[in-house]
Amino acid sequence: MYLNKAYIIGNLTRDPEVKALPSGSKVCSLAIATNRVWKDANGAKQESVEYHNVVVFGRQAETSGQYLKKGQQVMIEGRIQTRSWDDQSGQKKYRTEIIADSVQFGSKTGAGSAGDTGEVKGAQMSSDGKLDTIDYGDEEININDIPF
Repeated sequence: MYLNKAYIIGNLTRDPEVKALPSGSKVCSLAIATNRVWKDANGAKQESVEYHNVVVFGRQAETSGQYLKKGQQVMIEGRIQTRSWDDQSGQKKYRTEIIADSVQFGSKTGAGSAGDTGEVKGAQMSSDGKLDTIDYGDEEININDIPF
């Protein structure tokens, strides 16, 4: 038995890009950041961010491009796929993406409350304008508060 399934919940790092295939079908590319916060052996708070490339096809691509904005939360269900190509210099390039089967829009509170800049509420931006981390505070998570 084989299983290739990915579920991620994160924030968009840029506005979606929608393009049309030669067949006329739409394709939308998304960039999503997921954060992980933990305490190390010394009790110090540690944080890391992972960035994911997501591709959406068809009607969901159109809707995603129309309604999603930078900073908005989104949940993606799909499969992981790696594609390869040769660049102009003949060097082999690889890109691992999540091909979305389902896209669920999250709250717009991150993008809406920060104004037109699309910044995520509580985000710390580096000097080059990229998202470094999101401050979740020191509040402990209660397992009963998780809706799924």
